[in-house]
Amino acid sequence: MLRDEGDRLSRVVVSTPRREYFQVADPRAHNVNQVADPVRTQAQHGELVAAMARSGAAVVDVPELSGHPNSVFTRDVSVVTPRGYIRLRMGLPSRRGEEAWMASFLESCGEPRAGCIEPPGTVEGGDVVLSGGVAFVGRSERTNREGVLQLSALLERMDYDVRVAEVEGYLHLGGALSAVAPERVVACRGDYPAGFFDGFDVVWVKKRGPSSANVICLAPNEILANEAENLETMAALDARGVRVQGIDLSEFRKGAGGPTCLILPLERT
Repeated sequence: MLRDEGDRLSRVVVSTPRREYFQVADPRAHNVNQVADPVRTQAQHGELVAAMARSGAAVVDVPELSGHPNSVFTRDVSVVTPRGYIRLRMGLPSRRGEEAWMASFLESCGEPRAGCIEPPGTVEGGDVVLSGGVAFVGRSERTNREGVLQLSALLERMDYDVRVAEVEGYLHLGGALSAVAPERVVACRGDYPAGFFDGFDVVWVKKRGPSSANVICLAPNEILANEAENLETMAALDARGVRVQGIDLSEFRKGAGGPTCLILPLERT
């Protein structure tokens, strides 16, 4: 069960990059900046998995989906809620098919389905952050207006206060915003709707790249960040009493992904 991404991470789904992440015939279609180095990538992913395991999380590894380099970014295909998972619909056409792949896996683990995004709606999980009874949702190139409407209806029935922001300059809202504790977030300075952060303690940081505020919350005020990109963000969090652990995830920036993109949290306690 997951209600607040600021709680302790106790069970999480990853997809170790073994083959598909490196098989990119058309980088533009898959939104890949550069094909990653297999040895470095696997070592970095191994460090990520080890760090989560050391923090007490059970890490579940689902094999990559054949023909889908982006299937390593497990966060985007589903949102897990207290009532089960919501099957999303990818905004990037080359990722279509990953939704059924993850849905099949989650249901094999006994996870109930709480809803589904239907065409013409699109929602990617990187545009959704659940924290403190609030669902922060980004309307982006990957998450369209119809998708936001469908997702909002599902989450409002679960008593989430849905707050929507336009996403510009980032692939997903998650590049600009992450939970670091219940009712506490790190966010890049920018234009947000009035009241967007009401009730939250915000650690503000400057945008230095497309994933400047993308960090994994391991436990309240304990985070994991990409030290290859986010040293300034890490320093700002440390100054505000957040325990910060940095690892190198530079090979995943080549695929346009940040730390949270690589995990689908199943349970937080």
